[in-house]
Amino acid sequence: MEDTVSALRSLMVSHSPPLDALVVPSEDYHLSEYVSARDKRREFVSGFTGSAGLALITKKEALLWTDGRYFLQAEKELSAGWKLMRIGEDPAVDIWMADNLPKEASIGVDPWCISIDTAQRWERAFAEKQQKLVPTSKNLVDEVWINRPPAEINAVIVHPVKFAGRSVADKLKDLRKKLVHEQTRGIIFTALDEVAWLYNIRGSDVAYCPVVHAFAIVTSNSAFIYVDKQKVSVEVQTHLVENGIEIQEYTAVSSDATLLATDELDAVSTAKAALAETEARKIPSEIDKSVNGEHQAEENSNDLIWADPVSCCYARYAKLNCDTVLLQQSPLALAKALKNSVELDGLKKAHIRDGAAVVQYLVWLDKKMQDIYGASGYFLEKDSVKKEKHLQSLKLTEVTVSDQLEGFRASKEHFKGLSFPTISSVGSNAAIIHYFPKAETCAELDPDKIYLFDSGAQYLDGTTDITRTVHFGKPSTHEKACYTAVLKGHIALGNARFPNGTNGHSLDILARIPLWKDGLDYRHGTGHGIGSYLNVHEGPHLISFRPQARNVPLQSSMTVTDEPGYYEDGEFGIRLENVLIVKEADTTFNFGDRGYLSFEHITWAPYQTKLIDLNLLSPEEINWLNSYHATCRNILAPYLDEVENAWLKKATEPVGA
Repeated sequence: MEDTVSALRSLMVSHSPPLDALVVPSEDYHLSEYVSARDKRREFVSGFTGSAGLALITKKEALLWTDGRYFLQAEKELSAGWKLMRIGEDPAVDIWMADNLPKEASIGVDPWCISIDTAQRWERAFAEKQQKLVPTSKNLVDEVWINRPPAEINAVIVHPVKFAGRSVADKLKDLRKKLVHEQTRGIIFTALDEVAWLYNIRGSDVAYCPVVHAFAIVTSNSAFIYVDKQKVSVEVQTHLVENGIEIQEYTAVSSDATLLATDELDAVSTAKAALAETEARKIPSEIDKSVNGEHQAEENSNDLIWADPVSCCYARYAKLNCDTVLLQQSPLALAKALKNSVELDGLKKAHIRDGAAVVQYLVWLDKKMQDIYGASGYFLEKDSVKKEKHLQSLKLTEVTVSDQLEGFRASKEHFKGLSFPTISSVGSNAAIIHYFPKAETCAELDPDKIYLFDSGAQYLDGTTDITRTVHFGKPSTHEKACYTAVLKGHIALGNARFPNGTNGHSLDILARIPLWKDGLDYRHGTGHGIGSYLNVHEGPHLISFRPQARNVPLQSSMTVTDEPGYYEDGEFGIRLENVLIVKEADTTFNFGDRGYLSFEHITWAPYQTKLIDLNLLSPEEINWLNSYHATCRNILAPYLDEVENAWLKKATEPVGA
């Protein structure tokens, strides 16, 4: 890492103008949370493998900012030459740069890898000392990354309406109405999940996320996708052309954005279409008149171009006249988050199959822990009995057991892969909030320590994300108290009823109050949206203490996770997570005529009752737990064999008086 930093500093000196600092974000050219191997520039430079963070290299220092999920992980992974900056505790990166870099300093960054909002916020911070944000013409990390992974050619696939629930024509029609309403003539999409959702396509360009490296531009009369054409089969081409979508090479987005800015894009597209009309007729389909006909009658003479300041990269914005850009949240962000009836039905079915896989895993793991380690098991609280050494040779590790969990999921209908790397963590590793085990360094399972697994899958009909925490030996009184506090917060949030217009920032406290009573807390948000065979983390809403959770209220048909936790550094970690659907609540009254909302659980897997201190639960909480377990038992039974059902019946037996 030190050699890489030295090489970058040499490029900073020779750059025109010379750079006082270089920013290396985590994001790719689409500002994705999860990126492909060749886009993991921040990881290559710093050695930190977490999904969120930002590296800053100055003439003398190397610093890395990350959030509370990754503090312990970053401490372990960063070399001595790097300084960890804890978001929320240390100064924000823009404040640090403004305060610590010299007057008139030049700060370099690849403008494709930062958002409009970020760039503008930094420029405001730099103004007092006349510091400058310098967009680099090339990514300097790429210049020193000798063995950078090559670009992969992964096929685009069509996502059928039977899973998507809405046609491309319908989505484009709604989008164009919004363009007219906001007095804009076109919009640029850079977020990969938005392009995939709008055009009903999926891919495998980013591990765990079924997306395609592509941009999109939509105007009143035209629609474009910018993608490596080698990825587009005849079937996909037909699907796109039938929906009036023009296929352009990935790199053409720059020139077309310029044409959009000068109001020439539609004219150029029409001219190309006329020249290519004969070729187009060779495709055995008829252009959907509802796409290319109906909306054309609705002339749009507006001059504004719509760009999302959070998801659109600064490089795109820099090519436009800022006076003619509408900086506003993408209209697809909310449209994608509001699941249609087909998506909701698919998500529910996917979570049932996924829950069956989790139960099968727990049955398997329970037996293995007893057979190999002499553990008392999932149900009993006794000290483990050490087994003979020949059984110890069959040891279980965090990686081997997570591979087994993936195997159970892979046997389920519509399975396409995992939705993120499984967090399989025992003992102190569970205190690392986003811990990802590696075969060479992972821990062996221990019957006397807590085991936390946070995992999910991609199915054609939905994306899943679930966390359970278990103990196969004798948990301590303290571990039980902590688990019960987390469970109480989990129940409180899941049972909440709240008026329309309530945001996730207001609800976040519900999951924390039981922990706060004991002076405990956790350093991550409490809930995020879930995609429909898309990204496992989906906005624009979230449940969190972070200010951005105030931006979007929760609405009926949204999905959101409920995942409070507690982490004791060096000892253990606890997290419980279900996916919820926001729905209308049936309340006795309707104060203010606002309408009220509640949650519906769609995740099904038992909570380990031996980790619960029942004395700390209220009668209402015990009733909820028993009701959830009864539903869990009934809904999963058809997917399990006799042995598995017997285990689940025991795991979901009623508790309390």
